[in-house]
Amino acid sequence: MRLSTRTSLLGCLTLLTPVSALAVEPEANELAPITVSEQGEQSVEATKIELEREQALTPGGVTLVESEDLTERNVVSIGDMLRYVPGMWTGNGSTGDDTFISSRGSNLDAVAYDGNGIKLMVDGLPVTAADGNNHNSFIDPLAARYAVIARGANALTYGASTLGGAINFISPTARNTDNQIYLSGGSHGTVQSRITAGGVEGDLDGLVTVEQRSYDGFRGHQEQQRGSVYANTGWQINDAVENRFYFTYVDNDQELPGSLTQAQFDDDPYQANPNNIPGNFLKNVESWRVANRTQWQLDDTSRLVVGFSFEDQHLYHPIVENPFFSLLIDNDQTTFGTNIRYDKQLGNHDLLFGLNYGETRVKGGNYSHTGGIRGALDVRVDNKADNLEVFAMDRWHFADRWTLVYGAQAVTGTREVRNVDVAAGTERNPKDDYESINPRVGVIYQVADRSELFANVSKLYEAPTLYELEDDADASDETLDAMQGVVGEIGTRGTAPLGQASEWNWEVSVYYAQLEDEILSVDNPAATGTSLALNVEDTIHAGVEALVGASVALGNDGQRIEPLLSMTYNDFTFDNDPKYGDNQLPVAPTFFIKGEIMYRHGNGFFAGPTFDIVDDRYGDFANNKEVDGYELLGLRTGVTRDSWEVYLEGRNLTDEVYVTNVSVSNDETINPVGIQAGEPRSVYAGVRFDF
Repeated sequence: MRLSTRTSLLGCLTLLTPVSALAVEPEANELAPITVSEQGEQSVEATKIELEREQALTPGGVTLVESEDLTERNVVSIGDMLRYVPGMWTGNGSTGDDTFISSRGSNLDAVAYDGNGIKLMVDGLPVTAADGNNHNSFIDPLAARYAVIARGANALTYGASTLGGAINFISPTARNTDNQIYLSGGSHGTVQSRITAGGVEGDLDGLVTVEQRSYDGFRGHQEQQRGSVYANTGWQINDAVENRFYFTYVDNDQELPGSLTQAQFDDDPYQANPNNIPGNFLKNVESWRVANRTQWQLDDTSRLVVGFSFEDQHLYHPIVENPFFSLLIDNDQTTFGTNIRYDKQLGNHDLLFGLNYGETRVKGGNYSHTGGIRGALDVRVDNKADNLEVFAMDRWHFADRWTLVYGAQAVTGTREVRNVDVAAGTERNPKDDYESINPRVGVIYQVADRSELFANVSKLYEAPTLYELEDDADASDETLDAMQGVVGEIGTRGTAPLGQASEWNWEVSVYYAQLEDEILSVDNPAATGTSLALNVEDTIHAGVEALVGASVALGNDGQRIEPLLSMTYNDFTFDNDPKYGDNQLPVAPTFFIKGEIMYRHGNGFFAGPTFDIVDDRYGDFANNKEVDGYELLGLRTGVTRDSWEVYLEGRNLTDEVYVTNVSVSNDETINPVGIQAGEPRSVYAGVRFDF
């Protein structure tokens, strides 16, 4: 896998690739044109240069992942894709490809169906709903050409108003992607197949990917069946204007094994929760999405991009059944989004102006059920949200080696929940407007041609989701406050030679955030298996994120050793809370380390170990439940050639029993924490053919 981080403000890049693959960089302090194009269409290299340029102008943690390199190992989820991105805590294993994600301490209430805190985008247009939730979003990382991960306030480049930042997935096109067949499979009944085909005819091009995945699971009641279609077509209208249309269809049916108590886990960590099989708990989502994006190259120094998207998702989700209460969510969620970006280079100023607008409507209901078969309608749901983000930034190269980055974001949005209790005829209608101005100022100092120091101070802001308002602990028409705070960040990144034909590279960020009104969840005493949301007055999110890699030549015949190490230290705590004092926040471990050491030969052969070291973490706010850390050992090998590739990967070779996901409780001594096992010993193999 190759991760890249900009190491020089004006043209230097840290690439975790062989030295021979590194591109020649422009001279220090040279402003590159906004777009490098080939007959108006961006080639592979031009697209990468554009993304790297955005990194170079960000005084904080931003990482670029190239998805084509993910075919060297088994990748089915966003968690697999983010494996080596520091600061991103992910948990897989509860379902086939659904992933819990926390970036810099976002989403620590661990409400699995919401998944807020990070804005997910495809080609700059939202997949995350207007209220900030990701509960229905199933993004296939192999369907993206690149992914840009901007952590925390560094997501201002994309206008995102979230605590954890944003991930922007860039779609492949027929102009930068080969026709391809990809097959993989292995343990736990995993079978994945994809075929990508397209072509270019003059000013027109088109690309279609068809994907099918099946999975039996390593736990009881964990089967998955998924089918997807991804397509886009482009028209080069003239030398300066290009239009592209996108279509996505995903049909994803997943059984839910559920969380276990510690006693159940000790008895059999891979069993399903005893309620989940008779209750037939499922998370079935059928979704389709259309989008259109037009890019105008106004002149050599300015560009305008305008896009629109519309997404429809149907969720069928039996999730609670006990003698006192059952819940099946059956609804449709529609989201309209638009994005406008204008870039302008004006002397030593690199200006960016943007606008994001989203509007989401959720209609359907909460039903009772028996064994996953829908029963009577209990609550009629008609919720809506909108969100407008307007942002502006100036990246001012005001002196030799110095760049000042300053800007602000204006956010305004509404949230309205309309829930009607059918039996009682009563209505809950919490609604509110949320507004904020979020300034940011940062600086980048270029130490050498390929290394730099950076720092920034920014305001953080995130309004509540509709699901959080539905589950408000107040249980009235009062609303939750938005989460907000101030974060400071310093860091360094760079590349330096190791002898004549070797290099090493690094990225280190240290941040400290003081937050107000963080939204967390507590157990609902009236309905086992559900949770309630509330604001916590003061919390602290701090951490250290580090990524270190190297490419060391072994002689002159193309042999190399390439170590890669991603390290994250977290310090997420309450701040003098009346009930919890300075307790640690649950879910995220104090530290986690993920790495690999790959041997590569000039003929394309590669092999080496992989490893994970994860510290203890808490499962409840009272810190009465400690979840043990773990160490994992893996191995992967394969051969990569120009037109084909094959890999073999072993995971958790020591067959360690460990916890991957935690369902938070307010106090383990009152309500047991739910835990879920990670993947046992597994073996996967895959092959890719280009044609």
